[in-house]
Amino acid sequence: MITIWLENEYEGDDFSEVFDFDCQKTAEAAAAEVLRQAGCPFDAEVSLILTDDAEIQNVNRETRDLDRATDVLSFPAFQYSEPAAFEEAESDPAGAFDPETGNLLLGDIMISVDHVREQAKEYGHGTKREFAFLVAHSVLHLIGYDHMTEEEEKVMFEKQEQALTALGITRTKEQQEESHL
Repeated sequence: MITIWLENEYEGDDFSEVFDFDCQKTAEAAAAEVLRQAGCPFDAEVSLILTDDAEIQNVNRETRDLDRATDVLSFPAFQYSEPAAFEEAESDPAGAFDPETGNLLLGDIMISVDHVREQAKEYGHGTKREFAFLVAHSVLHLIGYDHMTEEEEKVMFEKQEQALTALGITRTKEQQEESHL
């Protein structure tokens, strides 16, 4: 099970004004599928903030010394020596698990709604697909995956696509669904 603590800093508190799909359910489904495929043996939780380009640029500048907006930022709560080495979290239960719920704390995700909309248009698919892709991408970062090398990038891309395909959130299907709205 995955718990997503969703906060909207984009346009007030009404999520229905941000996207035309259920952000909570989509984020939970994408995160849960990534964790299922990674073999995560724990219930987990993630904080997810929806924001705009200006705020994500501020955070990117403050945390990464990059003064530009980006689509998504990931802040892992626990550093794994290798991707999806979940057994390592058990060696530091005070730092890796919520003492009240017992859930594995994966970390925080910040997504720019502006970028979701722009990239969906650029790549020719819907905002739900782009949003789910960014959640899957970020959860992979939270469990230790990266894309600093060509091989790492290939692995991450395959894992993202596998998760979205398993959920039926493919470019073709979503484009067809959106054309009927």
